Amino acid sequence: MKQESITTEARDIMIEFADQTGISTSKNAPRRYLWTDAFAVCNFLTLYRHTGEGEYRNLALCLIDQVHSILGRHRADDPRTAWISGLSEEEGQLHPTAGGLRIGKKLNERAPNDPFDEQLEWERDGQYYHYLTKWMHALERASVITGGPNYCRWSVELAKAAHAGFTHVSPTGGGKRMYWKMSIDLTHPLVPSMGHHDPLDGFVTYNELRICTQGRSDPPMIPDLSTETAEMAKLCEGQNWATGDPLGIGGLLFDACRMVQMTVKGYFRAPGLLESLLGSSQYGLNAFVRQNPLGDLADYRLGFRELGLSIGLKAVAKMRNQFDGNPGLFDDRLSQQIDSLMQYVPLGETIETFWDSPANQRTESWIAHRDINMVMLATSLLPEEFLSI
Repeated sequence: MKQESITTEARDIMIEFADQTGISTSKNAPRRYLWTDAFAVCNFLTLYRHTGEGEYRNLALCLIDQVHSILGRHRADDPRTAWISGLSEEEGQLHPTAGGLRIGKKLNERAPNDPFDEQLEWERDGQYYHYLTKWMHALERASVITGGPNYCRWSVELAKAAHAGFTHVSPTGGGKRMYWKMSIDLTHPLVPSMGHHDPLDGFVTYNELRICTQGRSDPPMIPDLSTETAEMAKLCEGQNWATGDPLGIGGLLFDACRMVQMTVKGYFRAPGLLESLLGSSQYGLNAFVRQNPLGDLADYRLGFRELGLSIGLKAVAKMRNQFDGNPGLFDDRLSQQIDSLMQYVPLGETIETFWDSPANQRTESWIAHRDINMVMLATSLLPEEFLSI
């Protein structure tokens, strides 16, 4: 498919998303979900960069404002009101991410005394750390592309709030750990186990945000993340990142891609961690191919999880270009790992083509998650801003 056709398709997807979820029109009530919206902001910024049309920049910024005004506040079905941070209305407007951001699930969070139901918990609101890191990244991209002075500060304030809320000292010793899911107000855990890749996402994202704050004219306004970054580095020590989940593999490749770009820009070097991520991605891809889930019918597959892998494989190609453009910066072992991963790039194209099919988009599995599926398909088609720092 030619680049012009790819841009047109991604544009059509995102214009429909803006209309259907209440970003661009008042006829549809806003329907905000943090993970989807983080990808959507990056997509609108990519379209702005591709076309130069201010409409897409405006949609990205309007979406950011909606997310903060909706997911930064308590739910309509909650007796609590106003900002989840507890700030006054005026202060909350200035610091909309200071209390974190809700997921945007359909059901309210589980009350502290309610019994835990594993299946139902997937449908309940709260805060997910890995959703918050995606939003930090989206705000960082908005800061870089638009030059808006608040986006970088809001992303760092979100990082501070998330770190304080999700990390805790393990009662069994061994330093800090993380909760996987927290309450809307970040006062208590809803799922106490630690997300597999949450420390990694935090470590890479905090470093990205620290770069965002450098060279600005307003550094005193932006909190410092040195302590949080060091704590995440400690949490990453000795971790095994391997997973056979396509979305998880895609996330590893996204993190690796950001690390490569930070290395090229001279801000960051962690060759041991990068080698671990690339090796874990290789292991996961081998397992994924052996299982052959892409041979299943669309009804038995989840588009957004597979598209996460497709986006990650676009990151492999981007890393290869970074290596080629900076000879001698990365050692031969890392270069060999990238070469080995390049064999899987066509797999991403297979996934993208499958879910781009109108027939597969008419299946129940696609329709049930249509917003997130369509937005991540658009990211796979035009991944530039999502994969950039």
